[in-house]
Amino acid sequence: MHNKELERLMAVDRFLKLKISKESELKEIASFAAEICQTPIALITLIDFDTQYIKIGYGTALKKNSRADAFCNHTIQQEDVLVVSDTGNDPRFVNNPLRKGDFNIQFYAGAPLKSSDGVNLGSLCVIDHEPKTLTDLQTKMLEVLARQVIHILEFDYSLGILKNQYLEAKKNEIKLRSLFESSKSCQLLVDTEFNILYFNKSLADFMRINHNQEIQIERPIAEFIAPEYLEHFMGNFKQALEGKTIMLEHELNHGDERIWWQFNYNPAYDSEGKIIGVSYHATDISELKEAQKQTLDRDRALDHIALVQSHEIRRPVSSIMGITDLLKVNETTKELEEISMLNLAVNELDNFIRQIVNEASNQISN
Repeated sequence: MHNKELERLMAVDRFLKLKISKESELKEIASFAAEICQTPIALITLIDFDTQYIKIGYGTALKKNSRADAFCNHTIQQEDVLVVSDTGNDPRFVNNPLRKGDFNIQFYAGAPLKSSDGVNLGSLCVIDHEPKTLTDLQTKMLEVLARQVIHILEFDYSLGILKNQYLEAKKNEIKLRSLFESSKSCQLLVDTEFNILYFNKSLADFMRINHNQEIQIERPIAEFIAPEYLEHFMGNFKQALEGKTIMLEHELNHGDERIWWQFNYNPAYDSEGKIIGVSYHATDISELKEAQKQTLDRDRALDHIALVQSHEIRRPVSSIMGITDLLKVNETTKELEEISMLNLAVNELDNFIRQIVNEASNQISN
């Protein structure tokens, strides 16, 4: 199979799957073609690998037939209108089964349906049961109507693509909006003129509960920032407009409550890479800060345990060990044996205390 025919078949497949929304217009074109050419039958056909599909049939109920028998199969092999005044005198069609029976094709004229990418998908054709001829005007009109057919088909196809793209974009928008709205972070999109483009539910709820404000799209962001924080916010915002990403942590007062926030200012870009505003995220990290504080307190407790281990708990043991060393100098052999036993007991006690302190330290650190 040649590449050109493969390309044609792929194009035909697209249009065969097409749900035609302008079927009434196509029927009018077929009817008009039959009227102009003064024939009882007019067809709009698409031809795939082995079948001719009659998408619109005026004067016939036939829906499809074999490509091998289709007169339109010859039409798609050329660029101009194919006119067969008397099929009985044309060797290509003299034995065609469609010349007899209900169809009884004695006259045929077909204009190829050429797509915008230059492939012939099928034809607009007219059929009569008697031999006849067409005038130049009739032939030209058939050609013009064929172009109108392909315009309608391609319009429907393009419209279908746009609808699918719209639905896909809408689906992605819903996913993004769901992700945006479900975020616990306060999120905000502000344009280059400092007006609010979008905000999520978390931010709206926070402003309503903590500041008794209803944040609104297209309102200046300055209306919703406390005066003491406005200069700081605008400074970071302007840096983000220059393409910089700003991330910082700050503790702020909200009524009687103090909250630790992590702030992110990110430049927002359009599809062409132009900065159109700033994406602002504020995340409550108070729990994280509290956990960090608890970790610091635990570390300090460990340091204190180490101090107690070396000075407080072991101090009595060290004193006893020092006394036994002094007694060894002047005592008798029997007394030395007793002192040695005491010294051994003290050492065991010292090791035991070390073990207890170490285990306590490990439990705290874990």
